[in-house]
Amino acid sequence: MGLIERLWGAGEMPFRDGLYRPDDTGLAVHVDGPGAYHPDTGQPIPFRLGAPIDVARAIEEDGVTEAHPAFESPLPDGAGRICGGGSGMGNIGYLARLDADRSLRWVAVMFCANPFVGVRHEGGTAVFTNDWGNRLALDLTGHAFA
Repeated sequence: MGLIERLWGAGEMPFRDGLYRPDDTGLAVHVDGPGAYHPDTGQPIPFRLGAPIDVARAIEEDGVTEAHPAFESPLPDGAGRICGGGSGMGNIGYLARLDADRSLRWVAVMFCANPFVGVRHEGGTAVFTNDWGNRLALDLTGHAFA
């Protein structure tokens, strides 16, 4: 069992922006804070994946934080579940994809996204909403999130 799997099993996750996988690989995540985006603009929260990160080093340098779940939803195709929530002082948001057996496929941690409180599915895209009413759309059929 890898480091990310152990953390997830204990209700924790890395305290650094990133997309983390159970094989202890990760990619940097860049997301703008929620204050600049509001539901009335109709624009989703900008989200980008960056370079690979050293997961063990990220945890050593920044530590871990608790995952506070807010929602869990089955995927429309029945292949697993999507869940999300927050942590910390209210500015941290996370999203996770679980397989049908509830094992972790990935967790995305975002320091300035605010907690995510729900999801709706539009085909292969999951549209998440944070506690400010802002949206973040992820293509779950894309390589990084499949």
